[in-house]
Amino acid sequence: MTVSIQKTAEFLEQVHQLESRLGLKNEACRSRFLVHPNSTSKVCLFLHGFTAAPYQFEPIGKAFFNKGYNVLVPLQPGHGLAGDWNSQTPPPLPTDIQTYQQFVLEWLQIAQTLGEQVVVGGLSTGGTLAAWLALEHPQVIERALLFTPFLGSSNSLFDQLIKILPIYFEWFNKDAPGNFGYKGFLIPALRIFLELAQEILEQAQKKVAAPILMVCSESDRAVNRTQQRELFKMLLKHQPKSWYYCFDDSLHIEHRMMTKLEDNDYEELVITLARAFVNSDLTWVQFQQMATRIAQGETYEQIKRELHLDSQASQQLSAMMTQHLGCDRLKCINPSEA
Repeated sequence: MTVSIQKTAEFLEQVHQLESRLGLKNEACRSRFLVHPNSTSKVCLFLHGFTAAPYQFEPIGKAFFNKGYNVLVPLQPGHGLAGDWNSQTPPPLPTDIQTYQQFVLEWLQIAQTLGEQVVVGGLSTGGTLAAWLALEHPQVIERALLFTPFLGSSNSLFDQLIKILPIYFEWFNKDAPGNFGYKGFLIPALRIFLELAQEILEQAQKKVAAPILMVCSESDRAVNRTQQRELFKMLLKHQPKSWYYCFDDSLHIEHRMMTKLEDNDYEELVITLARAFVNSDLTWVQFQQMATRIAQGETYEQIKRELHLDSQASQQLSAMMTQHLGCDRLKCINPSEA
């Protein structure tokens, strides 16, 4: 283990020790650090969703680690802490977006000590932060994976309430399987992400971002998918190596799409798509052309060679471009589809 890796490994151990002293809600909330003895060609920095914790990136984190990447999934500020949290004593989530921005910038620096190229990814508000990083530091970010980023809720009225109400909100699915995070929050803690989303949408019109993968789902009733499509189209104008994929409604992949524990029986498809994007240098046009060839019956062997995927992943990606998985006439990669 090199001196640089050793120092980072010691720091990561200190993070775990601090989490133990603070007291975590449960072990699922502990930061996940999967680090090889040496620096790797790529390192992944994953950002979990709002009120959730690093458990959301355990499956994809292990998948990338097993393919030779170093992986960091840090617990975000104010998240995952033990306590009797409720409307009278709400969880201590930040209400200042600078707290999150400083946090991700610090972890970006840590990630750079573990790999030559940094891949950043995030779910929901973690995807919002990943998008911000991709726009602010495209020279440092090799790829950005935006898993249904929060750019606004599916209900515009709710967005208006987020802007003005100071109340405590309890998740409708607070007792759903796989929910190891907080069951509720003060609205101002979410408001700052709505404000950051507006900033991102404005910046995307004029800035060159790192290549981004936008992943969404028709079954996602939590966020504004129109905004996701619009962001992708704006980013694509300046960054041709960006991809878009939207899962069909028939798969029932909801907002918490990263694990089987949280709504998604097809977590391996999310992982396959992410791996294909990270391993590839295809532009959006080339990716569309490849999808067309798959839809026309081309075997997955050529896809395997072009995207540097193993046979199983190549077969999965090929299936994702067919009617079998709801991608009829390639609507899954059409950001103009409603």
